[in-house]
Amino acid sequence: MKQQFVLATGNQGKVTELAAMLAELNIEVLAQSQFNVPEVAETGTTFVENAIIKARHAAKITGLPAIADDSGLEVDALNGAPGVYSARFAGQGASDADNLAKLLHELGDNPQRSARFWCVLVFMRHADDPTPLICQASWEGEISLQQSGEGGFGYDPVFWVPTLAATAASLSIQQKNAISHRGQALRQLVAKLQAAS
Repeated sequence: MKQQFVLATGNQGKVTELAAMLAELNIEVLAQSQFNVPEVAETGTTFVENAIIKARHAAKITGLPAIADDSGLEVDALNGAPGVYSARFAGQGASDADNLAKLLHELGDNPQRSARFWCVLVFMRHADDPTPLICQASWEGEISLQQSGEGGFGYDPVFWVPTLAATAASLSIQQKNAISHRGQALRQLVAKLQAAS
C-alpha cells in the first residue's frame, strides 16, 4: 500500500516535481489543497523556520506526515534578496511575472549577476514531531539579462545555468531534477527516509 504524505504548498509546480521524484518510493504526494488546508503565515526569517512552520501546520490539520519546501533565490548583487521573500518579492499576491520584472529592474545592467537557488525540505512524521528531518541544498547560477524557456516556474526563466548554457526554464524536467536545489534536497530526504524505514 502506498504511503501518503501531504505536501505543504499551494505551488502546483512544486507538487508535480516532488510527486515525480517520490513515486519510486511508493509514496503518494497529496497537495494540501486537497484537504482545504489554509495557507499559514510564513513568519520565519530563514528557509528552515518557514519550512517547519508549514510542515507542522499541514500535519496538524491533515493528520498525515508532511513535507514542506521553503525555497528561494539569493542574488549576490542584491545582498541575498529576494531570499525568503522570493514568492512575494514584488508584494503580497505577486505573480511570477511581477517578481521576475522586479528582479530584472533591480539588477538593471549590473555586471555582477551571480545567484543561487536554495531549497530546504522538512519532513515531519506528525505535528508534534520533535526531530523533523531537514535537508537543504543550493544550485549555483547567474541571472540572465532576459527571460527564455517555456518550462519550470518562478525565477526559472532568468536563472542561467552556465554548465548547460541554458536557463532553468529551458531544461527538461529530468535535466532540472538531476541538478536543481530541490532535486538535490529531495535525494537527501529520500536517503534519510529509506534509512529510517
